[in-house]
Amino acid sequence: MTKLSVNINKLATLRNSRGGNNPDLIKSAKDMERFGADGITVHPRPDERHIRYADVYDLKKIVTTEFNIEGNCTEQSFVDLVLANKPTQVTLVPDSKNQLTSNHGWNTIVHKEYLTGIIAVFKNAGIRVSIFVDPVIEMVEGAKTTGTDRIELYTESYAREFAIGNKELGIQPYITAALKANELGLGINAGHDLDLNNLKYFVENIPGLLEVSIGHALICDAIYLGLENAVQLYKRCLK
Repeated sequence: MTKLSVNINKLATLRNSRGGNNPDLIKSAKDMERFGADGITVHPRPDERHIRYADVYDLKKIVTTEFNIEGNCTEQSFVDLVLANKPTQVTLVPDSKNQLTSNHGWNTIVHKEYLTGIIAVFKNAGIRVSIFVDPVIEMVEGAKTTGTDRIELYTESYAREFAIGNKELGIQPYITAALKANELGLGINAGHDLDLNNLKYFVENIPGLLEVSIGHALICDAIYLGLENAVQLYKRCLK
């Protein structure tokens, strides 16, 4: 079954908005694992506007499922943070310094040399590596040449098409990309704008999907449904 990794950035944003420690990030991560989450994802940014670097060290001590740190590996501070904490997985995202949210995948052809080098750094430390890519055959083929273990398919375009009733059109590039990844022996993750409406259809149609990383939608749903119920409803979509 596809695993659910919960991105807890939004909980950190809420905490930071008032100072103090409410909500408690550590308790929340422990509770999500208890409720059925298969992993915890964080995406620290240089300005620490949500997840702080100190949070990563604290979470490393208590996460008992898979710990996934994603972010911009062109920032040396991010590289150092990952190497110091050695998560289960690092997901490399081509963000700019002040970017609001991730909005595209790597050009694995243009950046092949750089990606090959930085991926080797993390793999030599015993960390599984995934890189953010768009659902484009050439980008998937390029990813294979970098030595990455997995790709994470950036799903914003699928979610946008699904929302306006074009789910068959929206899913097709992802099916094609997944088939190519399977052929090349690349593991497949996915994330961005996946929610309770579009997740089940995506999972049912993507062969070999190992993991989805979901944060914003799940935390928004938890406001209405409760955190435990939200985690379990997302897990149900993955069966």
